[in-house]
Amino acid sequence: GDEIESLETINPKTGKRLHEFTEFNIYPANLFVTGKDVLNEAIWQIQQDMVKQVDYFKSQGKYIEAKRIEERVTYDVEMMRELGYCSGIENYSRYMDRREPGQRPFCLLDYFPKDYLTVIDESHVTVSQIGAMYGGDRSRKVNLVDFGFRLPSAIDNRPLKFEEWDSIARQVLFVSATPADFELERSEGVIVEQLIRPTGLLDPPIEVRPSENQIDDLLGEIDTVIQRGERILVTTLTKRMAEEFAKYLDKIGVSCRYIHSEVDTLDRIEILRDLREGVFDVLIGVNLLREGLDLPEVSLVAVMDADKEGFLRSGRSLTQTAGRAARNINGKVIFYADMITDSMRQTIDETQRRREKQVQYNEKHGIEPKQIVKATKTIFEQSGLIDERSKFYADQEVDVAKQVAADPVVQYMSDDQLAKAIEKTRRSMEKAARDLDFIEAARLRDEFFALQNLLKERAELKN
Repeated sequence: GDEIESLETINPKTGKRLHEFTEFNIYPANLFVTGKDVLNEAIWQIQQDMVKQVDYFKSQGKYIEAKRIEERVTYDVEMMRELGYCSGIENYSRYMDRREPGQRPFCLLDYFPKDYLTVIDESHVTVSQIGAMYGGDRSRKVNLVDFGFRLPSAIDNRPLKFEEWDSIARQVLFVSATPADFELERSEGVIVEQLIRPTGLLDPPIEVRPSENQIDDLLGEIDTVIQRGERILVTTLTKRMAEEFAKYLDKIGVSCRYIHSEVDTLDRIEILRDLREGVFDVLIGVNLLREGLDLPEVSLVAVMDADKEGFLRSGRSLTQTAGRAARNINGKVIFYADMITDSMRQTIDETQRRREKQVQYNEKHGIEPKQIVKATKTIFEQSGLIDERSKFYADQEVDVAKQVAADPVVQYMSDDQLAKAIEKTRRSMEKAARDLDFIEAARLRDEFFALQNLLKERAELKN
């Protein structure tokens, strides 16, 4: 009906009631809170700047842009007068904050105590992204201003510039296995190396092998690793090479997948989980098999065309890639190359230096390296995020059969892999039914039948 019976907050996963309210205020998501006097002053300043911008466009012969900005700002001002807010009010934040043009915006760091500590993980890539945030935001806002969609004040609703962040982040701890020049210079020699692992594991040895017959050589290594029940990462130079290599491995019966930048983030997490669980044995990628991947089951990392100098084969990139094998007691890295480049030499020498220190420490303290045993359940599964996403898709009216048929990963599967996927889907369907999640069970049922039909079609084509 049209009457509210109760106001409650609930746990989205269990449906359990958490709190009950007699009243609850719901505000617009893009609200800028300020006093009435400040708002009126801001409106006056906005109108003044609008007149200046309209005059500027007309002087340049841009009458469409002049009309566009006048209509947009007039509407926004009317909304602010009547309702106290408007869509995109954050683009007028400079007036609300009473900031001068170009003055940096206020941010969460302004509310921290003066002696706070900033820890930057994977600093060799994160530090550069701090400055890139401002550059990316500005390039988008400049277009909006130039074409009359926003006043110039919109540019001041922005992330901090690198210099601004640097001036307020007084104590910074840079964390990286391959620190960049900026961090090394800023540290002024105050560098702490964390080379010793509690498990006693060593950095993996690196072998350099000729690129001639590299595929046949790698297949032999892959077979050996699979026999031990471990996994393999292969990094190539291009997406096309990754796809072609995946097709070839699939053709000869090696269970594999390839991963690239177009794969959705959550799908990427599921692929990595499947690698760890043994759904497939070889993961092929280009630039995604680097920082942040903790895969204890991976014991072999193969770098194809390691001597092709560039961003993907720099010293830092090679060191990060090699580090993916450092979680396994049998970890090993193979560089396929016809010559040893400066980047390769840098990576090999640094890895050897670390190994020597680790071996000395283990011998001195009688430590025997132990294999890491880590649960495969991801933080997304623990939070229910993947389950919520699957429920969302289940609510959409989609043709599951068409989705399965169009899935490139399914197309690359061998018949044995497809049979395993069918069995896995069946188990997931039964589990969803036991959990009374009938929407998810129905989706998995459709996927189960679609995969079965695909396997039957393949069998008919062979006959």
